[in-house]
Amino acid sequence: MWLRDKLVGLKDTNPKRKSIVREYAEALIIAFLLAMLIRTFVIEAFKIPTGSMIPTLMIKDRLIVSKFTYKFEEPERGDVIVFKYPVNPKRDFIKRMIAKGGENVEIRGGNIYIDGEMVMMDEIKNKYYYNRGPYGAEGMIVNVPENHYYVLGDNSNNSKDSRYWGFVPKENLVGKALLVFWPFNRVRLIR
Repeated sequence: MWLRDKLVGLKDTNPKRKSIVREYAEALIIAFLLAMLIRTFVIEAFKIPTGSMIPTLMIKDRLIVSKFTYKFEEPERGDVIVFKYPVNPKRDFIKRMIAKGGENVEIRGGNIYIDGEMVMMDEIKNKYYYNRGPYGAEGMIVNVPENHYYVLGDNSNNSKDSRYWGFVPKENLVGKALLVFWPFNRVRLIR
């Protein structure tokens, strides 16, 4: 009888052994907690809802955003950043960082000027920026406050951005857009 129970596994000789249900439950809880930690502090997927960043990002593109990059370094001019919309912090926006605190921004002839010098970065100079809104009117030079950023959509004609509502506070930064992962035919690093 004893031998039969051992061979068939009907009798458990280790009374402290966990049930298979408990083992799976613990594994699922650990996986869930790790996923939440990664999503909260490391990376997160975002979906593009509007055309404000065309041609860089298309409507329905899905991207990976690094949430820890700006914990260790400042955004650089030209970075595509995700941030909490200053007018409604429950919404996330994505735009290109044009200027940081202490810099003077002017939109002139479709080009961006920082402290009187035209920006020559391909990501910025190859787009036409329209003079619009109270922070981007023609002839206006806007001084970006310390610990704030001036951001613009790449599709300047169809983007509500810093020209309309002002500056992004540093504490509103969510992360840096790294790559498009869907649709598959658009997979690429974001520049």
